[in-house]
Amino acid sequence: MTEGTLIVITGPTGVGKTATAIEVARRLECEIISADSRQIFKEIPIGTAAPSAEELQAVRHHFVGIKSVADYYSAAQFEQEAIDLLPQLFDRSPRRCAVMCGGSMMYVDAVCRGIDPMPTISPEVRQRVMQLRDECGIKAIVAQLELLDPDYLKIADPANHKRLLHALEVCYQARRPYTELRTGQAKQRTFKIVKIGLALPREELFARINRRVDAMVEAGLEHEARAVYPLRHLNALNTVGFKEMFAYFDGTMDRSTAIERIKKHTRVYAKQQLRWFAKDPDMAWLSPAADTPSQILERAGDDFGE
Repeated sequence: MTEGTLIVITGPTGVGKTATAIEVARRLECEIISADSRQIFKEIPIGTAAPSAEELQAVRHHFVGIKSVADYYSAAQFEQEAIDLLPQLFDRSPRRCAVMCGGSMMYVDAVCRGIDPMPTISPEVRQRVMQLRDECGIKAIVAQLELLDPDYLKIADPANHKRLLHALEVCYQARRPYTELRTGQAKQRTFKIVKIGLALPREELFARINRRVDAMVEAGLEHEARAVYPLRHLNALNTVGFKEMFAYFDGTMDRSTAIERIKKHTRVYAKQQLRWFAKDPDMAWLSPAADTPSQILERAGDDFGE
C-alpha cells in the first residue's frame, strides 16, 4: 500500500505552474512542495518569481525562502528533506496527497527518481574549484576533467558551466571520477507519483516570459539585484536575471540590453527545460487553462476526480 499520492506539476519557466498548483492543492486540501532551486533563497523573491504573500497564504508552501544565498544547498539535500517531509504532508491531507510544483529539473528528478549519492563537497574543495575558474577560466576546469574524468566530458553539456564545476568538485572530493558514482538507477518510492507537464505553443510561452520579466523589473528586480551585488560570487546568484543585472552594474552592458538579455536567456532556459522533461515517458502534458486543475485531478485517479 502506498503512503499517498504526490502530484508533480512541472514545465518550463513562465508557463503558469504556480497558479495551477495552488488551485489543485486548494481543491485537494493539501500542501505544496516547491521544486525550484532558486526560490528556496529568501533574499531574491522577485528575480526567482517566488510565490507572492497572497499565494503563500492561500496554500501552505514548503522550501520557499528558507535559506540564505550564502548557504550551500544541493539537489541531494532537497531529496532527503522532501522525502522526510512527505509522510507528514500525507498525514495532514484528507486524501493523503501533496503537490510538488517547480521547474528545476534536478530537483524534480531527485524526489521522483532519486539521485546518486555523492560526497558532501567541503568548503576547501569548493573554494579550490572556484579559484581555478576565476583565475584560469572554464577552459581550465575542462582541462582538469580531461585528466580526471574524460568520460564525463563525452556526455556533458559544454555550455552548462555549473555542471562542469560540480563534476570537478566531486572528482576532487571523492578522489574518483564523477561518472563512476553515477548509476542512473531509479530508487523505489513508497508513494504514487503523478507527473503533469504544462506546456504552451512556443510563441505564446515566449510572450509570457517577456511580460513576466517586464513585471519583475517593475516590481523592483534592479533594487533586489543591487542588494545582493556584493555577494555576486556566490553560486546561488549565478543565475538568469542576476548575472545580467550584475553586468549592467559593472558597466559592461546598458540597462535596456541587460533586460533584453534576461528575456533571451530565460527563453533559452525554457527550451532546455522542455527538452529535459520531454524525455520522461511518465509525463502527461496539458495546456494551462481554466479547466486544467480538473483534468489533473482526473489523471491523478478516481479518488481525486470531481
